[in-house]
Formats: sequence, C-alpha cells, structure tokens
Amino acid sequence: MLIRPWQELFYERLQVKIYESEGDLGRAAADLTSQITKAMLSSQETVRVMFSTGASQFSFVDGLKVQNIDWRRIAAFHLDEYEGIDETHPASFRLWLKTRIEETFKPGAFYYIEGDAPDAEAECQRYARLLEENPIDLGFIGIGENGHIAFNDPPVADFADPVKVKVVELDEMCRRQQVGEGWFPTIDDVPRRALSLTVPAIMECTQIISVVPDGRKANAVQQALEGPISTTCPASILRTHPNATLFLDKNSASKLAALAR
Repeated sequence: MLIRPWQELFYERLQVKIYESEGDLGRAAADLTSQITKAMLSSQETVRVMFSTGASQFSFVDGLKVQNIDWRRIAAFHLDEYEGIDETHPASFRLWLKTRIEETFKPGAFYYIEGDAPDAEAECQRYARLLEENPIDLGFIGIGENGHIAFNDPPVADFADPVKVKVVELDEMCRRQQVGEGWFPTIDDVPRRALSLTVPAIMECTQIISVVPDGRKANAVQQALEGPISTTCPASILRTHPNATLFLDKNSASKLAALAR
C-alpha cells in the first residue's frame, strides 16, 4: 500500500517528503527504491547501489524486506569505513552491511572498503577505481548530526574535491554521535580517521535517496535545507542534485521554518 507523505516540499532541486512516523518514512523510501531499481533493470543488466549505515537506516532496511527487488542483479557499494578496525569489530560498517544487507538480501555482488588495509591511501585509490568502473546508479545517503554526508564533516568537506575517496579526520561532533548511537563505549574508543567517498563522488550518483529520521537530526536538516549551500553543512549540497529525494519524519523536520507557517 502506498504511504502518502504528511507534507511535501522542494528546496531548490531537492524533493523533501515528510512522514508521520519513522516507520512510514522507511517503508516509503523502500517503495521508491523498488520502483527505481525495477525501472533501471528494464534497460540494464545490473543496478549499482550505495548504502549508508547507522541507526538512522534501520527503518529503511526493514522496509526493503517487504519489497520485491531482484537482488541478484544488484551490485552493492558503501560510503565509508573507519581506519584501522577490522570487519568483525562491532562498529565496523562492513559488519553492519554484511549482517543487515548482504546476508539478508544476498545482492549479486558487494564491494567493501577495507578500513584495515595496510595502506589506507592505496585502498582509497583501489576503491576510487572501482567507482570509475562502476558508476553508482542509486545512492542511499544519510545525514549526520553535524550535517555530514559520508564522513565529509564540515572541516574536511570539499565540494570540488579532486579525488573520489580519501582518508579524513573525524570531527568531535561526528565522533560523539557514534558514542550516542551506542557503537562505541566512549569517545576515546572512536577512531579519529576514516576512509570516505568525497562529496563529488556522492553527487555523481544518478539518483539519491536520503533517509533521515529522528529529532537528533533536526538541526542538521534545518541547516541543510534552509541554510546556505556551504561546507559548513555538507548535506546542503543535496539541494543541487538533479534527482534526489530526502525522506524525513515529523521529528527530523521539526525545526523547518516552512512547517511553522
């Protein structure tokens, strides 16, 4: 059953759909994913998708479980990984994706960023080559509490970055978010660096679905949509993408001026 949004808005080119609940948001985003992938598979053999991770994506993944998607023809990629932790670490994004995406849906291929590679710069170059060879059709792009997309925190985000993947320093707000979501016991346990797709690499996705529930994200959402398009809130660049949809719930949309009128 089609779940209708509570509100629909546009910010520049970015379509924004606001739902009554996080569950509705997740199901609606999954439904759009199914529509997009089916349309693409009618004219190409494989659809290349890129996944975000974290607590904000749980309802979306649940929504995908009830969709009829031909996962055998899906090639999966991901956005970022902490430097220096292996794939068995409880906070590893590879573990998140393996247990919640790969083992659940069994896509035809999954290409991981190896955060514990002995040479992080070489791993960035390897993954960048993969992206060159496999342009991403559909990116699932979350937004962090500091407005980051992937691990492009405000201090390191570059809208004209010359590379596709790089090693980045994580800012304190980003690292505190990881503790707040329960992935690490203390901020001292959170790695200080990560391997991340850059902003231009994300913007090269043919289509983008951004799933951003929860009141913890309300400030970032407000800045991304109503502030300047600037690296002070990297997610603001999504307003310039030609084919992107942002899914919010009432909590994450709660500080938008458009809803106060």
